[in-house]
Amino acid sequence: MAASANSINNRLSLAMERTGQWVFSQEIPTDVLVEVGEANFSLHKFMLVAKSNYIRKLIVESNEPDLTRIDLSDIPGGPEIFEKAAKFCYGVNFEITVHNVAPLRCAADYLEMTEKYCTNNLASRTEDFLSQVALTSLSGAIVVLKSCEDLLPMADDLKIVQRCVDVASLKACNEANFPSRSPTNWWTEELSILDIEFFGRIIIAMKNRGAKVLTIASALITYTERALRDLVRDHSGSGTKSSLDPDDSEVRARQRELLEAIVALLPAEKAAFPINFLCCLLRSAIFLRASNGCKSELEKRISVILEHVTVDDLLVLSFTYDGERLFDLESVRKIVSGFVEKEKSVAVFNAGDFTETCSTAMHRVAKTVDAYLGEIAAYGELTISKFNGIANLIPKGARKVDDDLYRAIDIYLKAHPNLDEIEREKVCSVMDPLKLSYEARVHASQNKRLPVQIVLHALYYDQLKLRSGVAEEKDSAAMARSQLQTDVSLVRENEALRAELMKMKLYISDMQKGTGSGTTTTSSTNANHAMGTTSSRGGSRRPTFFSSVSRTLGKLNPFKHGSKDTSNIEDVVDITKPRRRRFSIS
Repeated sequence: MAASANSINNRLSLAMERTGQWVFSQEIPTDVLVEVGEANFSLHKFMLVAKSNYIRKLIVESNEPDLTRIDLSDIPGGPEIFEKAAKFCYGVNFEITVHNVAPLRCAADYLEMTEKYCTNNLASRTEDFLSQVALTSLSGAIVVLKSCEDLLPMADDLKIVQRCVDVASLKACNEANFPSRSPTNWWTEELSILDIEFFGRIIIAMKNRGAKVLTIASALITYTERALRDLVRDHSGSGTKSSLDPDDSEVRARQRELLEAIVALLPAEKAAFPINFLCCLLRSAIFLRASNGCKSELEKRISVILEHVTVDDLLVLSFTYDGERLFDLESVRKIVSGFVEKEKSVAVFNAGDFTETCSTAMHRVAKTVDAYLGEIAAYGELTISKFNGIANLIPKGARKVDDDLYRAIDIYLKAHPNLDEIEREKVCSVMDPLKLSYEARVHASQNKRLPVQIVLHALYYDQLKLRSGVAEEKDSAAMARSQLQTDVSLVRENEALRAELMKMKLYISDMQKGTGSGTTTTSSTNANHAMGTTSSRGGSRRPTFFSSVSRTLGKLNPFKHGSKDTSNIEDVVDITKPRRRRFSIS
């Protein structure tokens, strides 16, 4: 207390000393004492009244015949800004900067130091500086806006805040699209010094200007990592103890409000942020006990891009900041459940069957969840219902093999040795022993931690595979032998047919050579044959040489059930007409 009193006295003496340097040098006795908080200023009424209409009205309307004390403790900017305003009344030069121009503008309005009362007054001087200097750059607008945090609502009423927001949002969009210096995201660092209310106004203004989603996301990530440094310090979930005291309710309440405001500013696009950043935000929301709406929004965003999640990201959601205890795993369950429901909806929309075929994303998430269960299975506070609740969220068809799930179950049984047989069976109920690889089945058959029923399933499956494998080998060998015999038989039939055709061609050739050598002989022969055929109608037909040859060829003709005219037989045989398979030629 003594130290604070000394500090106050030192400030008062310094104020009086500074004032005396430019007031007492006038060699005119002061006639009014202006109180601004803890500081007192001995000044002259006529100097103040010349510029300030507010002070003039106080003196004129005062009930005291000779007002000697004026209290201006509620002046914007406090003693330091009043001192500069008083200097302006006395004609003493001082520097207007981006840091003090907003308080000076508000003080000028408070003291009614405007053009209506006196030309070239403090209000017009500050307005000129704002428009010509401060609001010509992003950095200047941000500094002026930062100084307005303690000047509300007057800074809002004077449109200083809105002007700064307009300039800052415009300059930020331009820098995002056309960087003027490196690093290219330097403007996000500039915005991160602001209060969440002013930062939010700039983000909304940038959205209205059509800023890209990634531009907004970049600004929000930088701001969050700076404003919630103790909570969102990294994305690794390494378990380093936080400097934040969980019992400090005031700090927790302030950070809870800040986090909820940040989440409310997130753009509508669900996949605008990296999943590790969203996981850190959700862990912070769980730790700070944020509203259900805040947590639900983050869970939905993570669920949409869950296929890109890693085991480390899920572990970030699961452990407290000291890395020693598990959070309530309800958020993880909701995230996985939301992703599965989305995949089911897509499958139904595509007229598919989700139970039979799963997408590549679903397979990837299933593998990640099984590995995640293996990481948290060793913690004693993990109940069977929570373990099974997460494992059962993954559809059976999403797991090609259950080896990772078996590993998680084995770790859980090892970390919980006091489970009875029924409880161990409940843990193993989420696994299908028939979907284990051969190596996993061998391990399971020798695992004493597993219930007997699971071991029997694994052994019985191996026996079935062994027997079915032998039977399949026997069947395949028999089929191969039968096919070989069929092929050999067909080859032999084809060779016999070729031989018969060759004999037939030779007979025909010999017959043509022996029956005549000229046209006349052939004609007479045909005539006699016709006469013999005609006479046979009236009596018994005498066998001739041609009839005996015809009978001989008929025995050799394989096409005897079809046309018997063999005079036009060529080397190429039409295989589409015969009906019997034994006459086909390959």
